[in-house]
Amino acid sequence: MFSKLKVYFTHQDRRVRDNRWIFASMLIGALLSLVAAFVLSVEAVDLAKNPNAQLSCSVNVIINCATVAKHPSAALFGFPNSFLGLIAEPIVITVAIAGLAGVKFPRKFMVIAQFCYTLGFLFAYYLLYMSMFVIQALCPWCLLVTLSTTFVFFSMTRYNIREDNLYLSVKLAKRAKEFIRKDYDKLALGIIVVAVIAGIILKYSSELFA
Repeated sequence: MFSKLKVYFTHQDRRVRDNRWIFASMLIGALLSLVAAFVLSVEAVDLAKNPNAQLSCSVNVIINCATVAKHPSAALFGFPNSFLGLIAEPIVITVAIAGLAGVKFPRKFMVIAQFCYTLGFLFAYYLLYMSMFVIQALCPWCLLVTLSTTFVFFSMTRYNIREDNLYLSVKLAKRAKEFIRKDYDKLALGIIVVAVIAGIILKYSSELFA
């Protein structure tokens, strides 16, 4: 099995190999986000029934899903934010599976997908900011959503740049393609992930390791 996977992800054709890694990353990221969204949605319902409910991920003052869930930013549209994940992630999963099967989606579809997921990416980091600096508490499931959303965003962006799906000018498209050809997008992804983790450790080190 592992040998077949190795062959699958080390295809000699760079474009095919890149596609498989891109859509596999999207699939894994979307699945993780969907699981987290489901858990958060269940907990939101529990809190609606009983505001004093003890959630499984409410460990202490800092790691406390209930504190985050009770803040107004957890339901900006009048319902729990996690419900958006239950709607969006199955679509991403479908796109990823189809992409792994070799399906090529229309350009307009991918532009809309990129636009929507970019909004989701920005929204995830807005919520992370609110959690860290306003609410002063962390939700592990929310953090998982943020990081998995980051992976999906970078994967989708890499694919759309390479396939000329973003209607960029010739000059900008050329620069963007050179950027991903040198794998600078992967470097940027790594920097963001490390920065998020390092920021959490630096801000909450005294409480987390007390």
